[in-house]
Amino acid sequence: MPMTKVKIALADDHVLLRNGFAGLVTNLGYEVLFECSDGNDLISKLDTNNLPDVVLMDINMAGMDGYQTTAWLRQNHPLVKVLAVSMYDDENAIIRMLKCGAKGYILKGADPVELRQAIEDVMTKGVHYSELVTGKLLHSIYNVEGANGGSKQVSDLNDREIEFLKLAASELTYKEIAEKMHLSPRTIDGYRDALFEKLNIKNRVGLVLFAIKQGIVQMN
Repeated sequence: MPMTKVKIALADDHVLLRNGFAGLVTNLGYEVLFECSDGNDLISKLDTNNLPDVVLMDINMAGMDGYQTTAWLRQNHPLVKVLAVSMYDDENAIIRMLKCGAKGYILKGADPVELRQAIEDVMTKGVHYSELVTGKLLHSIYNVEGANGGSKQVSDLNDREIEFLKLAASELTYKEIAEKMHLSPRTIDGYRDALFEKLNIKNRVGLVLFAIKQGIVQMN
């Protein structure tokens, strides 16, 4: 039985670049569900019965930009994963997109192999940790507002929550974390959601940042 193609939406206000990108995505074996020029255009084209799996999101778009659109998707369609694709490589843009809900960040000049890996990562792991993103996060980790969940400390967590945090900062999927901790996936989802609320964190990248900041894990 053939596997269902991953459905991709493209958001970029440069028509020629977007069309070329659409061709590349198709050649990589994905289905381009639709293309749009900004967030408002994307919202108007969304079909709740046929949502994209991944939105490849530019940042600087006329009208509703990538930050606003990503935050809107996180609020209204949290299962739609956003992969930022931008010309900007500065840490402020990267951190802001991740805080808005993007699951990964790559540059427009990236190799097609990297693009494929990024899409596969957000589909299978929920996030894509590129060398670019990891480097920028490490440089800015002590300056990211709210990334450590405010004033929360390790002492606020129990042993099982700390164990979960260590595993969440690895490349393991949530299902693999459940197996490691000998718990059900539903219980692991409960740990994750409880930590999101307790630490005032919105996504897995935030958990990783908190774990590094508090010395629970170290990134070499």
